[in-house]
Amino acid sequence: MRRSPRCLALLLTLALAPAAPARGQSWDFGQRNTDLEPAFANQTRAPRLESGVALQLETLAEGLDHPWGIAVLPEGGYLVTERGGTLRHIGADGAASVPILGVPQVLARGQGGLLDVALATDFASSRFVYLTYAKPMGDGLSATAAARGRLSADLRQLTDLRDIFVQTPPSPTAAHYGSRIFPAGPHVWITTGEHSSPRERVLAQDLATSYGKVIRLMADGSVPPDNPFVGQPGAGPEVWSFGHRNIQGAARRPGHSQLWTLEHGPQGGDELNLIERGANYGWPLVSYGQDYSGAPIGSGGARAPGLTEPRYFWDPVIAPGGFVFYRGALFPDWQGDIIAASLTPGGIVRLRLSGDTVVGEERFLYGQMRIRDIEIAADGAILALEDAAEGRLLRLTPAPQGQTRP
Repeated sequence: MRRSPRCLALLLTLALAPAAPARGQSWDFGQRNTDLEPAFANQTRAPRLESGVALQLETLAEGLDHPWGIAVLPEGGYLVTERGGTLRHIGADGAASVPILGVPQVLARGQGGLLDVALATDFASSRFVYLTYAKPMGDGLSATAAARGRLSADLRQLTDLRDIFVQTPPSPTAAHYGSRIFPAGPHVWITTGEHSSPRERVLAQDLATSYGKVIRLMADGSVPPDNPFVGQPGAGPEVWSFGHRNIQGAARRPGHSQLWTLEHGPQGGDELNLIERGANYGWPLVSYGQDYSGAPIGSGGARAPGLTEPRYFWDPVIAPGGFVFYRGALFPDWQGDIIAASLTPGGIVRLRLSGDTVVGEERFLYGQMRIRDIEIAADGAILALEDAAEGRLLRLTPAPQGQTRP
């Protein structure tokens, strides 16, 4: 593990798109895969935002093995997962620890491995940390799982680790694990994928499985009695919403009780969703994208009665990772905006909301690197994980006044 000095901060000239449209028009990020019409204005290709902000990029740590999730510690520093199965503490100065002991055994194959990390709401007193991971289930099978353990005061090990959720049934396909975890008050939200294969993707519509679902549990893994399918025969009581493909972003909107998610679509059709109790989000019955073969998804349409529309979609895709609603002092004009990770073409996507509708989009680091997760540091800096074999933890701040993006 190498450490990168803070003095290596570089000012990036951050490209947006190859050619800027007139103010108020949307950015043109390429030809759409389908001609499916949006359901309402600004559901896709919202007008461009032009903040005039130039970002300064600083490498806090490098040499990370496909980092996947990050959590900011209240005492300073960060917890970062590496997909191969390692959890590390990275100090505020960028010094990376040896692997923290006590993490679960993972299936580090395909898209599987050690995935998200989050702190319990009461971490300051309980020291509870949540992890999600691809749990090996024998005979080549695996499942999305979530575990909770206590982080020692010296940051060297997890103790009392136990699973609070294991997806059912186990899958032979090491793909589409979903796997964001979001503690909120007495509850914890877990997102799952549907493992991608045509045979398995249909299980996103099957309430008896936890494929392609948003899961809502109590912090200890028990089922809240007010979940929508509690007591319904043949339905998993842990299910909150269903009909999802592969959710890799989840966040609560400041000042609201709303949970929002970012979901990978197929070829086109990545989605920003406002998650509603018991709602069906349509996969694989409908989609704003198409199969990688070029074949239509499900009915070939984008919507159907009884299915919940995404609040925004991308075609072509951004391949979303984690995201946050920005709160902090360093970007005062971005309060409440979505700051999202993009794996393909890569970079960071900023969205502005009015009510529940996206009214503007801006992009940074366009096509320059795969970003897997986003967090906000205590001082308001944007933290980004570069997903690569020699990945980095990056700190993004506004460039000094007088330096502007051309």
